[in-house]
Amino acid sequence: MRILHTMLRVADLDASLAFYCDVLGMKLLRRKDYPNGKFTLAFVGYGDESDNTVLELTYNWGVSEYALGDAYGHIAIGVDDIYSACNDIKTRGGTVTREPGPMKHGSTVIAFVEDPDHYKVELIQLSSKASVTTTTSTSVS
Repeated sequence: MRILHTMLRVADLDASLAFYCDVLGMKLLRRKDYPNGKFTLAFVGYGDESDNTVLELTYNWGVSEYALGDAYGHIAIGVDDIYSACNDIKTRGGTVTREPGPMKHGSTVIAFVEDPDHYKVELIQLSSKASVTTTTSTSVS
């Protein structure tokens, strides 16, 4: 068994695809309209669905806003260089809501960004580069 995907309802599919693909560097894996159900599904991720967990972005036609609720937390993405990833995200028009730094009560270096629907995406430093701030441009993936 493995987790296949997580679904997020989005108010503007084009804005969400621009964020996840252009800002975070994911690929649009597939997209399909369901006219009888009045919704569109778009699957994005860093690799093929057969080997990777992906995000399902669900756009319900005509719905322009969702209440996030207080039970939802965030999506987490591991990055090799969190400082460079945050700089790249800002350069591409993304919003960093928490700059890189150690998590409360721990030493793991994290940051948070926000998507167009205000869902939080946590970036987690994977390697020992966390202690070095860099301004070179690298991919989020």
